[in-house]
Amino acid sequence: MMTMPICLWSGPRNVSTALMYSFAQLENIRIVDEPLYGHYLRVSGAQHPGRQEVMGAMNCDGDEVMRELLRAQADSSSHILFIKGMAHHLLDLDLGFLHSTNNIFLIRDPREMLPSLTIQLPHATLSDTGLQRQWELFRDLTDSGQHPAILDSRELLVNPENVLHALCAHLGLEFDIEMLTWDAGARIEDGVWASHWYQAVHTSTGFAPYKAKSEFPDHLLGLLDDCKPYYEKLYEHALRADAAGD
Repeated sequence: MMTMPICLWSGPRNVSTALMYSFAQLENIRIVDEPLYGHYLRVSGAQHPGRQEVMGAMNCDGDEVMRELLRAQADSSSHILFIKGMAHHLLDLDLGFLHSTNNIFLIRDPREMLPSLTIQLPHATLSDTGLQRQWELFRDLTDSGQHPAILDSRELLVNPENVLHALCAHLGLEFDIEMLTWDAGARIEDGVWASHWYQAVHTSTGFAPYKAKSEFPDHLLGLLDDCKPYYEKLYEHALRADAAGD
């Protein structure tokens, strides 16, 4: 029996592309990169780098996008669909499909994420981080009886093998050591926005060792205060690097 489609709902700058590349190393996985990005830009009006290029390159009707992806998965017996998406892209959509997918939330300490995010989005707000949306979705799914996995980027980078092993077990997949490395450079599945966001991951061949950031800009302290309660509630449920292999 084929595993349900897997949906990764991340915030930006959370090593989500590296995680997508990791899952791409599994032979029976078909990856799709942020299929709802065009929809999000259309309905939100968000002014992201490459906005017009992104919207021109993809279907911007999010409900139709998800129907087509999940219909194709239902007709396939040869692969499992892995969708990398951003939690804040789930805007003005019928979210009923989330009850027929395996859902993962990827989070990152906002003290480490915000300085990186505000390079591309200088005026970022709480909604741009996806943290509040992740918490709302996690709470709604758990209330309905689902058990979404939560990954924290720091825990993942501290011990990728342990955390991925635990995640695969949660998803009903066999962990493969090949998930820890990949070839440097772009992938054919990358979205057209890769030139704006993926420079670092394109030079990588695996998960970079975790390095703590020592400084935090004063002008982001207010946004940090907005983010912390949601991050802390999500982190309580995250897979741990030191316990994931137990």
